[in-house]
Parts: sequence; C-alpha cells; structure tokens
Amino acid sequence: MRPDGAPAGGAALVDEAVQRLSAATGLVFVDDGETDEGPSDDRSAYQPDRYGERWAPVLVTWSDETEDPRLAGSVAGVGGPVTTVVGDHPRVTVSGSVSLDAAGITEILATPDGTAIARSVVVHELAHVVGLAHVDDPTQLMAPRSDPGVTELQAGDLTGLALAGAGACAPWL
Repeated sequence: MRPDGAPAGGAALVDEAVQRLSAATGLVFVDDGETDEGPSDDRSAYQPDRYGERWAPVLVTWSDETEDPRLAGSVAGVGGPVTTVVGDHPRVTVSGSVSLDAAGITEILATPDGTAIARSVVVHELAHVVGLAHVDDPTQLMAPRSDPGVTELQAGDLTGLALAGAGACAPWL
C-alpha cells in the first residue's frame, strides 16, 4: 500500500477489506508493506527494479483525480487485475491495483455508518482485482453504484468470489 494521503484508519480499512476478501475466496493475501508507487491504469505486472524478481504485488493507493483521472467526479475508487499471457496458455491474473479517492473516503468516514460504507468501497474494488465485474443487481456489493444500505458482500458476490478463489493456478508462470 502507498500510505500517502490515507485518511485516519485507512490502513485498517484496507486490512479489514482484504480479510473479508480472503474469507470469501479462500485466497491467501500477503502484506508486502508500503511502497511509493503511484496509481496507473496501465500498471506493469513485472517491476524488478522496484519489487525484485517476481510479479508486482497488488497495489493500493490513496489518491485524487489530479493524480488519477479515473477518480473524477463521484468515483470513490477504481480497481482491477493486472494480467499476462505466456505462450499459448490462457490469460491469468498476476497482480492488480486499487486507487482510492482519499478525500472522498474521508467524507464517507464522517457519515453515519461511514466505516462500513468506506470498507465496502475497498472490498468492491479488491473484488475487481480478483476478477469480479459489475452486476446489474443493485442489492449486490458489485453493483456499479454503491448503495449505502449494502455494506456487506451479498449472496451473488460471495458466489462469484468463491468461484474466483477456486480457479486453477498457473504453474507455467
């Protein structure tokens, strides 16, 4: 995580969101600590000068629309996988990134149920990292617009996350 600009309690929000995602997917996430890497919509999956001879870890940044234009308007966060293809094997996720609007999340935290709502934004974006897309059902956390009344993963979200976590590993990497 790049901690620059994080609201008070921001690291705890990310930790709680990762725990919920791990419980829903069965995937094990490792905290690789802090970085100074900034957000990018075309992030490289392999950055040996920064992270060594391995895939870049999932990146979480606190940002704003001047640094990350994807956060313009009322967008509280964006996230997605970083994928690669090797030879004739299928495309696989090897990393990912989440960019969170620091000011927007700070505003959310100041509202009633703000912690639950802000955490749901982080969970939603991390779910994109593991492969979930938006759904048309507004009662699910993976709906494209957040509903302050939907702060926990719902049945459809949990089903999708369980499937994402059950995917085959890519031993050829």
